[in-house]
Amino acid sequence: MEEPATPGEVPARPISIAIAAMGGQGGGVLANWIVTLAEQSGWLAQSTSVPGVAQRTGATLYYLELLPWSGGQAGHGTPPLALMPMPGDVDIVIAAEWMEAGRAIQRGLVTPERTTLIASTHRALSVQEKSVPGNGIADGGKVFEAARQAARSLVAADMAAIARRHGSVISAALFGALAASGAIPLPESRFEDAIRSTGVGVEASLAAFREAASGALAGADMARTGLAPRCAPEMVAGHSDVLTERLGQRVLSLLPAGVHELALAACRRLAEYQDTAYADEFLERIARFQGLGGIAVDGEAGEVLFEAALRRIAAAMTYDDVMRVADLKTRASRFDRLRREAGLERGQILVVTEYFHPRLEEVCGTLPRALGTFVEENRFLGWLLGRTFARGRRIRTDSLPGFLTLALLARWGRYRRGTLRHAREMQHIDDWLALVRRFAAKDARLAIEALHCRVLVKGYGDTLAGGRGKFERIMQAAQALEGRQDAADWVRRLRDIARKDEDGSKLDGALATVHSFLSESSRSPPG
Repeated sequence: MEEPATPGEVPARPISIAIAAMGGQGGGVLANWIVTLAEQSGWLAQSTSVPGVAQRTGATLYYLELLPWSGGQAGHGTPPLALMPMPGDVDIVIAAEWMEAGRAIQRGLVTPERTTLIASTHRALSVQEKSVPGNGIADGGKVFEAARQAARSLVAADMAAIARRHGSVISAALFGALAASGAIPLPESRFEDAIRSTGVGVEASLAAFREAASGALAGADMARTGLAPRCAPEMVAGHSDVLTERLGQRVLSLLPAGVHELALAACRRLAEYQDTAYADEFLERIARFQGLGGIAVDGEAGEVLFEAALRRIAAAMTYDDVMRVADLKTRASRFDRLRREAGLERGQILVVTEYFHPRLEEVCGTLPRALGTFVEENRFLGWLLGRTFARGRRIRTDSLPGFLTLALLARWGRYRRGTLRHAREMQHIDDWLALVRRFAAKDARLAIEALHCRVLVKGYGDTLAGGRGKFERIMQAAQALEGRQDAADWVRRLRDIARKDEDGSKLDGALATVHSFLSESSRSPPG
């Protein structure tokens, strides 16, 4: 197979380029820049695209072929160029998101003999990843290993972060990485001329282009640590300024050195979610759990148990409620992200419509505990509120009335501790941890699996009801399995089934199997 051209060489055949980009990432802009680059250099260029719908049915795939050409070359007409990429026949693959690089590898577009792979390491989570109970985020490390083996050369970095630093879009950073890779044998100044020719957002695009095209990225090889953090997403730190020095010192004095980083991240999240007093409350709960009420779990099992407790208790205490959702939807950072994804310049109008459909339980959950209980138990008030919120609401947060509605609801989060939902969440956590302590007295592995089952409880509304129902049924099965050597293994299997089971039918079948063999065991005479 023919080698791709190196910088300074004229390719004897077309340079084939495949670009995978989702909506708002500027894939079309990048393709146009490459075509402009080729045409301004006297080359022949052809571009086609197959539209997709973000990550639901796949990103839009742009395909380009470039060839140095003059009309009378060799006395022949215009050479034919392909309209679609073929596996094993692509010189350059550009992925605007890390999993899109993985999909390109799966399709056979990346080959070790030929392909330069240029990819952004940031993640834009797919619908499937977001909807899986618990941590459904795909392992970016596997894509890294595949890219190292599949590509002739790899240029990978967080292009989205580069673009954000300069108020640009990711296409400019990817174009810079393409220039630095040497896969297209043209000088960097020609790339910059292509950007200038558009006349829109030129300075910001050039700034992002130049940073990405700097020598540090040329032939870059990404370290594994450059990928998404290996810890669970619920432990991602919030704003560091909310973690006071006193709170940090308390973490250092209360907890073992091996979990300091994890505990500090948890405290940041809790303080950002509510306040530093709430983070204090978390540390008090952890301190009570640390000794397991006098139950000693030593060695590696004890360390794993305690780390699991840190993760899951912090996640449970930062539950999703209506106030939290309203807070996230009215943050300035979210509007900035939406503007970037839509490819809008500053000053252009952004219309945002939010959809809310709270159930009666969510409405009552936002009320003070006594009032919420009274409304729930009052049949007339329950009927009235049920009719009021029977249909979903569409709220335009780009308008002043809509934004103020959600902003006021977010502010109500200050009084979260006094609400009915909070009282119920704290009671649920206490009951769950009491059961974990009971398991830990005889079976640390079972206690660890019971802690991790908390990943099923997430969201609000129907999502919360479904997840909590699965959690409760698995905890009942865990109690029935208690005392068996394979109890922890069964609980882990049930949790894995529940995470992938949308309607609960597969979990029902697995639970029926468990109850069946437990029933048979109870009838069997002792051996």
